[in-house]
Amino acid sequence: MRNLDDIQPQRPDQGFQFPGAFEISALGRTDADLEARVPQIIQGLGLNVIAGSLRSKPSREGNYHSVSVTFTCPDRETYIAVHAALRAAPGIRWTI
Repeated sequence: MRNLDDIQPQRPDQGFQFPGAFEISALGRTDADLEARVPQIIQGLGLNVIAGSLRSKPSREGNYHSVSVTFTCPDRETYIAVHAALRAAPGIRWTI
C-alpha cells in the first residue's frame, strides 16, 4: 500500500487527479447495512478504503442512510467502476 503523501497527480492542471484519494457517498435504505457493505464493495474491487474515513448519517425521517468513505484510486476507469458497483448493489439508490 502506498502512502497518501507519495501519490502524485498525473496532470496537476486538470480536475480529478489520478492516482489519488477520493470520497464517495452511497445513499440507500436504512436496512441495507451500508456501513459494512460500502467498504466491502470498494475493497472487493482491490482498492484501499482509508481507515477512519467512514461517516454515516440517517435521513431526517429515518428511511434512508448515507455512508461516505475515502478510498485510493489509480485511474478514472476504476473510479467509474466503483460508482457502478455501488449503484448495482441491492439497497443502494444513489452515489455521489
